[in-house]
Amino acid sequence: MNNHANSSNCDPVGGRKRSGDDSEGGEQTNAWKRQAQSVVGGHDNHHHLEQPTSQVHQPFGSTNKGGSLGTGFPSDRARALASIQVQEVVRYPLPGCEQPTDFSFSPGGSVLCTLYSRGGTLQKALHVCKIRADGPADAGDLPLADFEVMAEPPRGSGVDEQHLSLEEKLRRERLRERGLGITRYFWSKAAAPSSPAPEGSIASPFVMVPLPDGVYLKPVTLRGRAASGGTWDSLSELQRVIPATTERPVLEPTISPDGRKISYVCNGDLYCYFVAEGQTRQLTQDAEKGLVNGLAEYVAQEEMDRRTGHWWSPCSTKLAFAQYDVRHIPSYRIRHHLGAAGGAGAEEEHEYPFVGKENARVRVGVVPVESPEGRVWTDISAGGRDGGGTWEEYVPRVGWFPDGRLYAQLQDRRQQTLQLVQFDAETGKRKTLVEEKTSVWHNLNNCFRPLSKYVAGDGTSLRGGFLWASERDGYRHLYLYTRDGTCLGQVTSGDWMVDSLDGIDESQGLLYFSGTVDSEIERHLYCASLSNCEGDGRKVRRVTKEPGMHHVILDPSFRHFVDIHDSPSQPPQITFCSLSDGEPVCMIHKGVVPTADDRLQRLGATPPELVTVKSQDGATLHGAIYRPDPEVYGPGPYKTLVSVYGGPHVQTVSRSWILTVDMRAQLFRAKGYLVFKLDNRGSSRRGLRFEGAVQHRMGGVEIEDQVCGVRWLEERKLADPDRVGIYGWSYGGYMSAMALAKAPEVFKAAVAGAPVTAWDGYDTHYTERYMGLLEENKHEYESSSSVIFNAPRIRGRLFLIHGMIDENVHLRHTVRLIKALNTASIEYDLLLFPSERHMPRALPDRIYMEKRIAAFFEKNL
Repeated sequence: MNNHANSSNCDPVGGRKRSGDDSEGGEQTNAWKRQAQSVVGGHDNHHHLEQPTSQVHQPFGSTNKGGSLGTGFPSDRARALASIQVQEVVRYPLPGCEQPTDFSFSPGGSVLCTLYSRGGTLQKALHVCKIRADGPADAGDLPLADFEVMAEPPRGSGVDEQHLSLEEKLRRERLRERGLGITRYFWSKAAAPSSPAPEGSIASPFVMVPLPDGVYLKPVTLRGRAASGGTWDSLSELQRVIPATTERPVLEPTISPDGRKISYVCNGDLYCYFVAEGQTRQLTQDAEKGLVNGLAEYVAQEEMDRRTGHWWSPCSTKLAFAQYDVRHIPSYRIRHHLGAAGGAGAEEEHEYPFVGKENARVRVGVVPVESPEGRVWTDISAGGRDGGGTWEEYVPRVGWFPDGRLYAQLQDRRQQTLQLVQFDAETGKRKTLVEEKTSVWHNLNNCFRPLSKYVAGDGTSLRGGFLWASERDGYRHLYLYTRDGTCLGQVTSGDWMVDSLDGIDESQGLLYFSGTVDSEIERHLYCASLSNCEGDGRKVRRVTKEPGMHHVILDPSFRHFVDIHDSPSQPPQITFCSLSDGEPVCMIHKGVVPTADDRLQRLGATPPELVTVKSQDGATLHGAIYRPDPEVYGPGPYKTLVSVYGGPHVQTVSRSWILTVDMRAQLFRAKGYLVFKLDNRGSSRRGLRFEGAVQHRMGGVEIEDQVCGVRWLEERKLADPDRVGIYGWSYGGYMSAMALAKAPEVFKAAVAGAPVTAWDGYDTHYTERYMGLLEENKHEYESSSSVIFNAPRIRGRLFLIHGMIDENVHLRHTVRLIKALNTASIEYDLLLFPSERHMPRALPDRIYMEKRIAAFFEKNL
């Protein structure tokens, strides 16, 4: 579950908002998530106000102290502000966010590639970023990188979402993908085959580009290194080698390590395409409705961040694959009310695993690509039980050690036991390497990393060992293990979190990670020694320099890295830096708002003020205030809107540009509202104790903390206690509706978008992680944590919004709440979108939604 409406992802694709970003780092990553920069000021010992380094009340683009609109007199600015339309909220990309994304280095680091959408559109193409050590410079005297187009989508391919297969539409939903054109690309990692390739075939190295109508390849010749102006050549355009149609979509194409094969899934079966020969072999043949090979089941994609369901062995001769079986799960039908009355397209069926019901049955097999009949099943047998707490319910991770051992991570139904197990690929027999138990829950991550050649200082070889991330001490940290599962010690430690493991330089015994060492609302790159097995936090070295949020991509030689940095006063800026000292070498993308995009200037936008508030139990809560212009609206108190998510696994307040370009918040601020955000207990990047405050009782401490935040504003004469509203989406929609029931004396109006209204109607993996098993916590499921149960207590005005084909939080949630409100004779407003899923996408729908939200608060506050 995620906060999607008015997506706050500064990447123009509006990607998935997850905290922590524990992606695998290395050569290719979805290049960044943003958070921001401020300098601490002071109030008292309990609360402090942090002011961004820019002049907080100086609007972007202004040339006079009074503001950037009209003549500078309040009456002129007020008239200008009043003319601003809600269309300003919905246009993508957001101001300052038209930057390259998805950086990756080619094999060996010859060139640096990126996806780039120029001209303020969502249409992306693949570019080579030419790093320069000299030449034209920016204002800071850094050389400027050049961009060359490497590949563009063939005419008509991937230009809109109208003609995608259902499978592709749902994949984009799981990723919260808004981009068009080329949205993914992958490098082959091997040189050309030793024998000549047949005429018309593709030789590696090549770039693979999946598009809706098939898989395309582009062979390239690479020379030099990216840091010194590496070059590339290609004699051909993109060539389609695996065709796809809406009836036969090609899903999850994956290049083998030797670059000679591409695996993919079509209609539930696994296939292998041999690149040099141009031939395809079917590897499985038992797919049927509800039985699928090689893909991840719904909860693995939505809740476990496992996107794929098959994995190449290091030698490229075998494929491990997951087979999931949902034939025993009753279909949940979603009607397309604007489609035909019957037949194809009238409805879609989903085997949705509801709380307390059976999960998908998952097993893992290994198939030799040259002799598929030799398939071997491992002894994993996960899922298919009804929440009885039995062992081995989920398979969140699968992969291979470099020496050919297969591994998997396994979770129990309660998600309080997590195992790392290895398998013999020939027999399927297992051995347990690590077992972790907790009384809270295990947050899955992607920080596990096998070692292939590391030798410790005492000469001990750790080939076959691995790094493992755990929250056993309350914060996510890294631990070093031998091949047989013996823990040698804790490599990082302290009251801070490791967000991601970005790279391991085994030859030097160094690891690079991103985390919260210096601030829980910042993100930086750090370096530590693998030999630091006593976990001495003092031996961690910070690499990135500027305050704010940094997302990095390391080059394969561990000499340089790409740094994507932003803060409340700094749009995303991308530099090519030295890994040894963090110093910038070349400017890839200057972080500026294009002069043609005057939205921030017209809104008189300023970075929000960052504050801290104490919860009732003394926990520090981070907040952000969007304060109206006092020269137009006076010193306060103001009518106030709380923008809320509030759920676990998400952080909304950080030192980031994305706070500044929350266009809905800025629009409300420009119209005289004070907008407030607060990360309550239960939110992420603060450690397991802070996040675990919501365990077994959602909708409790989260509401308490939001009330605390409003009271804090009232004490400072910022919020008018009679004119406070709240809005949110998904979990934020749940919070908004619950606020009217549990704190009606505080909140007078609420907008609840796609809300979960009863947790027995959501999926197993997410809900049971936090609420526990239904049969063990049924009272809480059906009472305090349920909006349905609390509906008779709702006071004030409630505005419900939902997409009618939402396959994540079903429309049924809002319908059940409507029934309860009708029974209790409670009035409400309702807006339904017949063709929208969990995240409204169509521009007319988003414009209309923002108009309705603005009118609702104008009327009711």
